[in-house]
Amino acid sequence: MPNHHHLLIVANETVEGSALVGTVRDIALSHDAEVLVVAPALNSRLRHWMSDSDSAHRAAEERLAGCLARLREAGVRATGHVGDADPMRAMEDAMAVFPADEIVIGTHPETRSNWLAHDIVMRACARFALPVAHVVVDVAARREYLAA
Repeated sequence: MPNHHHLLIVANETVEGSALVGTVRDIALSHDAEVLVVAPALNSRLRHWMSDSDSAHRAAEERLAGCLARLREAGVRATGHVGDADPMRAMEDAMAVFPADEIVIGTHPETRSNWLAHDIVMRACARFALPVAHVVVDVAARREYLAA
């Protein structure tokens, strides 16, 4: 039995973007990949301070369910879960149980991406020494593209 390619997807508000789903589909189908989608439960500082993480978790679950449905419609075998609010920690937690061969990170454009402001893509490249694809999803402008 051949070894499967393990593809880790990390995205939150961008998780349902067409470019992200298309990139994952292309990689997954060309490698007979097992796919794990992690949607970090993002929370505002105020809600975090007030210990209100339930709404962030519910919102991430809803987006994750939509992404998994779209991937399955595209013929991709995928599972997923809501991860830590810190995307680096969410990736580390996922890698502890899922031996990823490649990572796809979905972000907003640079002008409104907290993840890019904190160099999440570059930090993931350095931390995991794996191929990392970066997909930019501009929900407001309805523009999406593979950045790297």
